[in-house]
Amino acid sequence: MALHLPSLSELRNTEFEIFKFQTRVMVLQGVVLLCFALLGMRLFYLQVIRHDDLLEQAENNRTAILPTVPNRGTIIDRNGVVLANNYSAYTLEITPSRVKNLEATIDSLSEIVEISARDRKRFKRMREESKNFDSLPIRSRLTDEEVAKFTAQHYRFPGVEIKARLFRNYPFGHLASHVVGYIGRINQKEKEQLEESDDEGNYRGTQYIGKLGVEQRYERELHGITGVQEVETSAGGRAVRRLASRPATPGQNVVLSIDIKLQKMIEDLYGNRRGALVALDPRTGEVLAFVSKPTFDPNLFVDGIDSESWKMLSESIDKPLLNRALRGTYPPGSTYKPFMALAALETGKRSASEITNDTGSWTYGGHTFRSHGDGGLGPVDMVRSIVLSSNVYYYSLANTMGVDTIHDFMKPLGFGQITGLDLPGELRGTLPSTEWKKKTYKKPEQQRWYGGETISLGIGQGYNAFTMLQLANATAILANGGTSNKPRLVMATQDPIQRVDRAVVSDPPINLGYKPEHVEVIKQGLIGVAKEGTSARVFAGTPYQSAGKTGTAQAVTIGQKDKYNASKLEEHQRDHALYMAFAPAENPQIALAIVVENAGFGAAQAAPIARRVFDYWLLGDYPSVEDIEASQKGMASTPIGTRRRKEDVQLVPSEGVTSLMGKR
Repeated sequence: MALHLPSLSELRNTEFEIFKFQTRVMVLQGVVLLCFALLGMRLFYLQVIRHDDLLEQAENNRTAILPTVPNRGTIIDRNGVVLANNYSAYTLEITPSRVKNLEATIDSLSEIVEISARDRKRFKRMREESKNFDSLPIRSRLTDEEVAKFTAQHYRFPGVEIKARLFRNYPFGHLASHVVGYIGRINQKEKEQLEESDDEGNYRGTQYIGKLGVEQRYERELHGITGVQEVETSAGGRAVRRLASRPATPGQNVVLSIDIKLQKMIEDLYGNRRGALVALDPRTGEVLAFVSKPTFDPNLFVDGIDSESWKMLSESIDKPLLNRALRGTYPPGSTYKPFMALAALETGKRSASEITNDTGSWTYGGHTFRSHGDGGLGPVDMVRSIVLSSNVYYYSLANTMGVDTIHDFMKPLGFGQITGLDLPGELRGTLPSTEWKKKTYKKPEQQRWYGGETISLGIGQGYNAFTMLQLANATAILANGGTSNKPRLVMATQDPIQRVDRAVVSDPPINLGYKPEHVEVIKQGLIGVAKEGTSARVFAGTPYQSAGKTGTAQAVTIGQKDKYNASKLEEHQRDHALYMAFAPAENPQIALAIVVENAGFGAAQAAPIARRVFDYWLLGDYPSVEDIEASQKGMASTPIGTRRRKEDVQLVPSEGVTSLMGKR
């Protein structure tokens, strides 16, 4: 067999293949080295340059910062009776973003825990108002049995969990609801406001905020300071152990100046009638009672009010959500006359002894303004004009003074002004002047002030429209000899642990500079009203001397040629009954203003309530059950039945809610 030797070309091909192989190996080695170099650079970047950032991210993945919502402060009256508190209960909550089929999940949950149509509607509304990743309650106040049932089947419901939450409770329901207010879930607008404020961090984890009354005005004090917990978490996000914590600081308690027992007595005396009453201590400005009727139950709003209840409240002709004492404006009627008389003395427009002949009517520019009935009162001086409530006297006086002089005197008394009471939403009302009319109306003929418009101002009608807070404040200034104290509802905040009160700093009193002899003339007129005037029957037999003035204000305009006939008018068109008063006359401790809407004469409907308020505050008397029932119908001038001692009358919390009552 012949031996085959490779040719030169074949040797060259072999060498070339070896060279190609070696080249590939070298390239591959270079790529490997480059990769290791890149890995080394990346490792250096992560381990050295990004070390701090990555360590923080790793720590965040391992730990979670959870907010601890503080206990909301309680609201208590001047005697320590709790008007708003908290209780703990379980809620069944759903995070919509973690649930695939929300409706099916709710249907399945309803087989374990009762979920009503109202619960579904409320959940739907909250979902529309909240972000998709928020945890929202579908059921509140679960029983222990319901908690156990759900816990046994928790694995079936991802995105659904039970939480223990604090709920706000208003033990006395409707009582003083306009004062106390209520809390509700934070809506989107409020979230945006918090995000723009310095309080955003303090509201992490908080779902509720004050919406009305003291709950809203003192939100910052009541809320407290949110705490934090740093916890270690598992890969699944479940808390394993607590690493560090800063406890929450509970909110301050808020101490009101009102006497809740007095408040309840007044609300009971109103019955189903509408109106408002404000009682003040003229020496300090403290609000002793702040009544608006009808009222509402603030507990309805805590979990989110259902549509049926909201419709009933918002569409009622009686407007139970309207705070009449703060936002209801009324013509003051004859209760304005004492202030008109004081204005005459202080401005020098009329002396106390000057006589006006009351013929029963007064004519200006061919227009006749009527007085009482068809007959006149004859010659009256200033004191008698107040006692007998002469319209003619004040028609004439208003014409003499002019609208701007009236305005300038009444303004420091607080008429048509914001008093500055520590409740949100106060209305200014209307204290007319020529400048006011120019700003209010657009047409030139409407902007002009006519002399005839001034006449009715003298008897508290015309454009005059004031709140009972303003009338009570002016009455307190008069009772205090011309010294004004800013009205206030909150006396102090209280440390919830130490129970130490911190008084709320009030504005210094302002002396309006009235001459004592002028104030004394007005007081004598007001005392005369209670002794021999329109309220004499109501205050007969009291061991103290009161001073007051009844008033009747038109709800609708009655022509001068027509006579008022309540039976021919719809109930909401009838005159309002008013009364302003203070007692004891020689050393006033309480001043008030009251209106009973569409009730007729102040002497018959408003003054009897004032009598019982004074009896309570000055004598410690509480009306009998028979007296309260008769007063609700306007059928009791002086108290009837056996009066009780106020300390013997027990306040009973509303059915279905808890109460934490006790002395501070």
